[in-house]
Amino acid sequence: MSFSWARVGAILQKELRDYRRNRFVIYTMAFLPLVFIVAPILQLFTVTASVTSAKLNTRIGISLLYMLIIPTIIPSVLSAYSVVGEREQGTLEPILTTPINREEFLVGKALAALLPALTVAYVIFGIFLGATAAFAHPAVASAVFTRDHLLVQLLFTPLLAGWSIWVGIAISTRMSDVRAAQQLSMLASLPALAIVALMSFNVITPSLGLALGLAGAFLLIDGLAWRVVAAMFDREHLVTGNRN
Repeated sequence: MSFSWARVGAILQKELRDYRRNRFVIYTMAFLPLVFIVAPILQLFTVTASVTSAKLNTRIGISLLYMLIIPTIIPSVLSAYSVVGEREQGTLEPILTTPINREEFLVGKALAALLPALTVAYVIFGIFLGATAAFAHPAVASAVFTRDHLLVQLLFTPLLAGWSIWVGIAISTRMSDVRAAQQLSMLASLPALAIVALMSFNVITPSLGLALGLAGAFLLIDGLAWRVVAAMFDREHLVTGNRN
């Protein structure tokens, strides 16, 4: 059976409807990002003209790292719900017995986690940049708006989200409790921040070549993760497992 974007769209629309009925998902997407934007803004607004360059770089690194936690945490929560949530609702077996194939199912679930996560992450980052430009010390604003910092944020936001999504879906196929799947997925997604964190703190000097190279590596890893998750996705096991 050929791949159908119409069936992918049907899964996507169903997932977005389910999110609106899930209070934990709504809380995660609405309130958690606010926590992660207040802390970095306070970090930068308290910087004075006398602060040393090293301390300034550290504060900027911490602030920008907060921005990258958002596209790591939110999609991990959403994707961890993707399979185990269907199992808890009793809707997994009816979906798996339809003509939809596993690639369409997985892509639909992944997009349903990716699109809201990217929307929230970029909106929060835009608010952060606007507040920094309007209210932070000019030296702070100048340092934040450097090409390297912006490149790291814009480039790695979807790549980190992609990694979190495939980790979350993989965990979701093996768990029977939504909250446990979401907590484990969040923990498993955080190590991907390590390299980006080193760039944010200038431990690894960010550059265009390094950013593009790491982005290519992340893209390859995301592609391999999709293959692994697709191989793990056994329709018969998931259906029979729902009955046990």
